[in-house]
Amino acid sequence: MYCLVSMTTKIATFIDCAGEEGFCFVHRLFGEMEALNLSCAICLDRFRVPVTIPCGHTFCQDCITEHWDTKSKSDIGPHCPICNEEFPIRPALKRNVSLSVLSEATANSAGASGRDTMPVMKGDLAKTMSLPLCDRHKKPLVYYCKNDNMCVCCECGISECKKHETVLVEAEVKSRECLLRRKNVEVERCMEETEKSIAELTENIAKAQVTLQQTSHWVNAKFSMLLKVLAEKQECTENFIEQEKDASLVEANTRLEELQERAQQLRERQVQIAAIRNLPDTQLIQESRLVEVPHMKDIPVDVTPNLQERLSGVTDVLSRISKLVSEDLVKAVSTAVGQDKQSSPQDKRPVLAVVPSPAAPFHPAGKEGLSEYRCTLTFDPRTANAHLLLSQENRRAEHLTSGPRSVTAHNARFDHTWQVLCFQGFRHGQHYWEVQVSKPWAYLGVTYEGIPRKEKGKRCMVGMNELSWSLQLDERQLSAWHNGRREIVAGNSNHSRIGMLLDYEAGTLTYYGDGQARLHAFHCAFTQELFPACWIGEGVCVTLCSP
Repeated sequence: MYCLVSMTTKIATFIDCAGEEGFCFVHRLFGEMEALNLSCAICLDRFRVPVTIPCGHTFCQDCITEHWDTKSKSDIGPHCPICNEEFPIRPALKRNVSLSVLSEATANSAGASGRDTMPVMKGDLAKTMSLPLCDRHKKPLVYYCKNDNMCVCCECGISECKKHETVLVEAEVKSRECLLRRKNVEVERCMEETEKSIAELTENIAKAQVTLQQTSHWVNAKFSMLLKVLAEKQECTENFIEQEKDASLVEANTRLEELQERAQQLRERQVQIAAIRNLPDTQLIQESRLVEVPHMKDIPVDVTPNLQERLSGVTDVLSRISKLVSEDLVKAVSTAVGQDKQSSPQDKRPVLAVVPSPAAPFHPAGKEGLSEYRCTLTFDPRTANAHLLLSQENRRAEHLTSGPRSVTAHNARFDHTWQVLCFQGFRHGQHYWEVQVSKPWAYLGVTYEGIPRKEKGKRCMVGMNELSWSLQLDERQLSAWHNGRREIVAGNSNHSRIGMLLDYEAGTLTYYGDGQARLHAFHCAFTQELFPACWIGEGVCVTLCSP
């Protein structure tokens, strides 16, 4: 490279002296020599005993030998001066016969025409002469010293960076551009993950708002049944709920703002990288060292309000007070007075605990009082287990004793559980329906849509998981089930017709037996759409009664 700089200086002096004619001569000579490509990249002169190394590049035998000898003194192994490919051992040098013949023929031709040979530079002369100059030696900065992290000229490389690891500026630029591309890919990946987190957090915030609102409605419905003496506590609890709602959403929105700010930072880093890539080589090398991919902590995107859990003590007290007022007091008054004919079914609906409560006493509800809540239901064939046969316009389900029938596979179907859901679901309001059972071997209830459908075992049965509630009909007794927990229901177990009253806002599911006798009730702060469900034993027929 030192030869390259010296030759550049000499050529520039020659052009200054010879003027335009000298410049044309140099330009033509360089074009001819470049076209023949007969110059050594180390000495920049015509090949003298050309040899080719394993990477494919060719040099003078003496030049490449001297280059490797110099590098070995600095504990640098043999490598190609052009492409920097390293070799485990010094390669054996073999003469390039074809290039030798061509070089000699070109030299003879030049001598015959009376022209003197002239050193040929590798690459574009203008580019070489336009390189920034060293402040001390006023020579082009053609090397990059990796130890000092700076560009140096030939003299600096010989005098000060002799034992340092140096490469051509052009090679270092390529290396830095590759590094910037990798950093840009990493920034883009972080940007994609951040945008995904923003979308997920936004969706979870919306779901949390619905859950919090439904919880608030449930608490308000409970308080509305109590006496005026509880008004002060109701206001206190409502204020607490609002604070919790605000606190939960404020925290979630704060995380959302952090993610959006992170996205902005990543966008700015992309702009910075793009600007650096357009800088001159030396500035690109310097500025690229300052580019760092931001190290950011993970920001959770889940929004899980624990309002119901924190209010569990309040709801437990409210449930016991409600039972005392709405059930025990009604029973005591009915026993003492001996009449309960004027009361409406709405007045007698129990308000019970989140877990199944003790069965309510038998009270005739009256068909007239429930008729306004009656609804029409049909079974959903997509959910019916293969052992169940639907008929009567999907209002009757029979468990076949002959074995399973051939059915089409469907994501909604219960594969191993003798169960079927109704088409109709409820998100609000009051709804009443009746079911006729041929013999007492069934589970009747409601479930969220997310109930397991493909597993084996009892977890898919209505009432055996946290997503569903059911009443088990058995010849010996009735049992209430929720989340796999069982509670015995007192009273007569022989009922062929079961009525079910769902009050979504109040969170109650009440069962009525033959003669409209109230059997049992569940209570929960419902948060999702509820679907009527039936588990049907072998040989049993279940029919949805017409309104």
